[in-house]
Amino acid sequence: MKDYSQENESLSRRSFLTISALGAASLLMPWQRILAQESGATTLVLVRGGDASRAFNAALQALGGITQFKLQKRTVVVKPNIGWDRLPEQAANTDPNLVAAAVMAFKSAGSKVQVFDNTCNPAPLCYRHSGIEEAAKAAGADVALVHEQRFDDLPLPNGVKLKSWPIYRDWLRADLRVNMPILKHHSLANMTAGLKNLMGVMGGSRSSIHNGFPVKLTDIAAPILPELTIVDARRVLMAHGPTGGSLDDVKVMDALIAGFDPVAVDAEAARLFGLDPLKLAYLEEAQGRGLGDIVRPIGFREIQL
Repeated sequence: MKDYSQENESLSRRSFLTISALGAASLLMPWQRILAQESGATTLVLVRGGDASRAFNAALQALGGITQFKLQKRTVVVKPNIGWDRLPEQAANTDPNLVAAAVMAFKSAGSKVQVFDNTCNPAPLCYRHSGIEEAAKAAGADVALVHEQRFDDLPLPNGVKLKSWPIYRDWLRADLRVNMPILKHHSLANMTAGLKNLMGVMGGSRSSIHNGFPVKLTDIAAPILPELTIVDARRVLMAHGPTGGSLDDVKVMDALIAGFDPVAVDAEAARLFGLDPLKLAYLEEAQGRGLGDIVRPIGFREIQL
């Protein structure tokens, strides 16, 4: 496994610029949010109703449209939750129709779109039974299983408990990173949405992150935040997550939350789930270290389709 911290290993220009840009983005995001709020722009949107495609397009349009990303001949990663060997109706993985809608939108802008996830259950079963592999490929995405050789050790100079962690190279090198989790119950974190879904681009001993979870998750997430987070809350697993299994635990909400601030998106997801985001330790930790804001922004908008 490649180690960026070793002096005898030289970063490619692309990798160096990618890591530098990610760090800069984390620092600039608060100012970007302030400017967006002052201009009256929408920075966070909750869409209710409609089918998956209509909801996705309504959210993207509310946030300023796809042209703002300047995606012609660039690479977009759409990172859903494909972690579990479950069927779509069991709500353990992201809605395949929503993933397809995202792929089609970014492909229409002239992008190459990649879809992948470092799964928990055996990857071929997760990709197939979730419906995401078939739907994303049909929409034009490059869908590939994650390979151990494509994880690179990323330094975490501001980490409290962790100082480096292996991150999937394709996530680091993408021109636009779109985090697309499903909202659901989680036995450890109470709720899982965007920040927790970033574990799908992490390698190493991911189980060890659960010891001291709020701090370790924030350590790793800080330099790899997505530019856009879209939370699938169409079918929500209300109990026995993250794996689920029983349809009795699934609540149809037909909702979607999207925004640029990953903490704000997760906070809105918590409210929809019926939780106080201020009582979620990982969100409190992320806000305390400047990754985003729990308080609902001025640029919040709700859309009923």
